[in-house]
Amino acid sequence: MQFKQNTLWLAVASTLVSTFSIANDDVQQVPQVHQLQVITVTAHPLNPNENDLASAVNVVEKEQLAQGAATLGDALKGQLGINSDNFGPGASRPVIRGQTAPRVKVLTDSSEVMDASQISPDHAVTVDPVLATKIEVLRGPSTLLYGGGAIGGVVNVLDEKIPTQMPENGISGEVHLRGNTVANEKLGAAGVTVGLGDQFALRIEGDKREADDYQVSGYKHEGEAEKRVDGTWNKGENVSLGLSWIGDKGFVGVGYTERNDKYALPGHSHEYEDCHAHGTSLHCGSHDDESAEDDHDHDHDHESEAAPWVDLKSKRFDLRAEYQQPFAGIEKVRARASYTDYQHSEIEEGEVATTFKNKGYDGRLEFVHTPLAGWEGVFGVQYANFDFSALGEESFLPKTNTENLAAFLIEHYQWNDVHFELGGRVEKQSIDVDESGYKNYDDTAFSASAAANWAFVPDHVASLTLSYGERMPNSQELYANGVHIATNTYEIGNENLDKEKSQNIELGLRKTDGDLRYAANIFYNQVDDYIYAHTLDRYENFRLIEYRQDDANFYGAEAEVSYQFSPLYKAKVFTDHVRAKLDQGGDLPRIPATRAGVRFDANFLDGIHGGVEYIHGFKQDHIADFEDVSAGYNLVNLDVSYDKSLNDRLSYQVYLQANNLLDETYYNHASYLSTIPQQGRNFTAGVRFRF
Repeated sequence: MQFKQNTLWLAVASTLVSTFSIANDDVQQVPQVHQLQVITVTAHPLNPNENDLASAVNVVEKEQLAQGAATLGDALKGQLGINSDNFGPGASRPVIRGQTAPRVKVLTDSSEVMDASQISPDHAVTVDPVLATKIEVLRGPSTLLYGGGAIGGVVNVLDEKIPTQMPENGISGEVHLRGNTVANEKLGAAGVTVGLGDQFALRIEGDKREADDYQVSGYKHEGEAEKRVDGTWNKGENVSLGLSWIGDKGFVGVGYTERNDKYALPGHSHEYEDCHAHGTSLHCGSHDDESAEDDHDHDHDHESEAAPWVDLKSKRFDLRAEYQQPFAGIEKVRARASYTDYQHSEIEEGEVATTFKNKGYDGRLEFVHTPLAGWEGVFGVQYANFDFSALGEESFLPKTNTENLAAFLIEHYQWNDVHFELGGRVEKQSIDVDESGYKNYDDTAFSASAAANWAFVPDHVASLTLSYGERMPNSQELYANGVHIATNTYEIGNENLDKEKSQNIELGLRKTDGDLRYAANIFYNQVDDYIYAHTLDRYENFRLIEYRQDDANFYGAEAEVSYQFSPLYKAKVFTDHVRAKLDQGGDLPRIPATRAGVRFDANFLDGIHGGVEYIHGFKQDHIADFEDVSAGYNLVNLDVSYDKSLNDRLSYQVYLQANNLLDETYYNHASYLSTIPQQGRNFTAGVRFRF
């Protein structure tokens, strides 16, 4: 089915015009917004609050997401313990405690995101933070609802594309316009939910964005001063349509989403295209060359080279349903199912070099049972099946079919001042290769976790989490063989990889109420047969990598202390740290540097809020073979917003942000492009209308 995007945009605009036309002119002050005492994790089937979960939980609300980045990793990178492996502004994935995909599972309202982001960091995650209502990052036993190998955590992006309740007064929605100076960014987003009678609701939403190459002060490329970083432009649009039947005890809804993105790939050089592997060595010249210097000697007109770019298209159908008390012994049943047709092409000099396709479906069924001997819990099953292929001259992966079937159980129990949480998951995975010369994969993995929260004194909670997880290798780790120009790598897979087996412990302490609040967590992950991309050789920024297994250890800490000086003023200090080492010696690659910072917030009268923060990123010199040291940096950010209510149905917000006010030239060590500087000083301004 061909989705008529212009028709949807016209429908959104028409509805918005009608809404504003019926708004009256009464003006009243918007209530002051206060942070809730307890955060409810709404994506969890049991709807626990943050004090029921032993492991650290990050929740990013709609207000912050609307003003933040357009990619998932960059939208979350300011959270404790979370960084981004951004590949320019067009693609980024979250890095949690040094782990990223495939050890960080990304979901859209508990459903699989079937794109190609788990294969490579240059592949965009096809969820849109600008249209999200909330993002929840789960760790501990709760992650077993969605994946046994997600030792980094689960990122669940919640949205409104399928209505779950009837809109108040028959219609609700918002319009959002935003601009940024550093790349001439322009973004517009809109969404509206309309009641159709008493029990049907229609949702239409979408966004469109465009940005040029971003600016960096003092940036030099190949010895030449550059005002902008080549290959950092991006643009895209996303539209969706959802329809739901909503009753007294539940809902069932369907939705369709179509996404189109185009974004450049920075850090590319055409002289890498003839690089090839000779055993464990990298050759980037002719076989006739007699020396390594000659191997690496190329004469290209770099000024005529244009950065490669990605042309991404994704079509997705979703089904979501929930029903309360369907039969005896079951409090609630939830169902999620989706079908995705995804592809993106990597284009060089006007020619398609590689096309990645991922087409498949997934479904999950959850049952929340009535309490049994004091235990509350959820059990269910999940199934996914998808075909993945990389086609073209630079294809480095064979066509595969992956099938995964899983069953899971999570239980909660309250005993006096201690809250217990237990979880288990078993999953079977098979990967069939549609090319000769490759070995199919078939295995079963088991994961389990236990946690306890102890409210030992009022407003204080101590927590302990123990878990064991198994992760099976994916198709890239097993079968990669060839040049992947986007990431400047020649990749070699290993068909004999075994399962990863991790043993994890986390200790936490937090104060949950009062003017003084704090939270601290320390963690240790010991992973047997950890799968990683080991660099065998490097020429300039091009690497020869081989997927291999070794025992590894991850350990670190996160802490935050805040103090409410008055109803208007609040300050906090924060830090996070992670270290990752191999048992045989040496550090793992792309591990984020330690960060520390301080933030001051003020809630003034008449709906004005302001904040200023300082972040220091420490020097990262714990590096793997062929990695470069990343220098430390200092960031100063400022934000101010104004909220106003025009009547009981219509309100607006105006905001301004100033980022990297010191115009620091700094680098992201967690990125494959750790030699490409991040954005320079920039200003963002936006306005949101809500009705």
